[in-house]
Amino acid sequence: MSNSIESNHSRNSDTGSGDSQEFVTFTIAGQLFGIPVLQVQDVLSSYHITPIPLAPPEITGSLNLRGRVITAIDVRLRLGLPKREAGAKTMSIVAENGGELYSLMVDAVGEVLALSQSAFERNLPTLDAEFRAYSEGIYRLEDQLLVVLDVNRLLDYERSEAA
Repeated sequence: MSNSIESNHSRNSDTGSGDSQEFVTFTIAGQLFGIPVLQVQDVLSSYHITPIPLAPPEITGSLNLRGRVITAIDVRLRLGLPKREAGAKTMSIVAENGGELYSLMVDAVGEVLALSQSAFERNLPTLDAEFRAYSEGIYRLEDQLLVVLDVNRLLDYERSEAA
């Protein structure tokens, strides 16, 4: 089952300035993350995932989305966070990288936020090292920090193995 993504322009947006960027937001272990909306192909609430033998632990398997085989990645494990509890609900953001589609498994998908590029900040030195490795930077929202993930780095397994 897929959900459409709707933009929330009434909050956190600079609609008149023309310098805003939209992010699909999601949470993992209570932390708010975002990826550029232009990289998101779909949002899935539940899907049958087939395990892939001998794959790295964060690769949960593959799924078939409208005839395409997509690799499912548990972003929680990719970021070095503890496994979610057995039976816990997940959602999936289908993102494109290098011409391939990937299912990014997250705890929950939020809304689309349009944020001013002038409010964007580079990573804080106190930000978790795993988050910094895959993050482009942050936005300070009213009540929390939005960590902007770099999908290319998140899905670059050759870079990870070299490190």
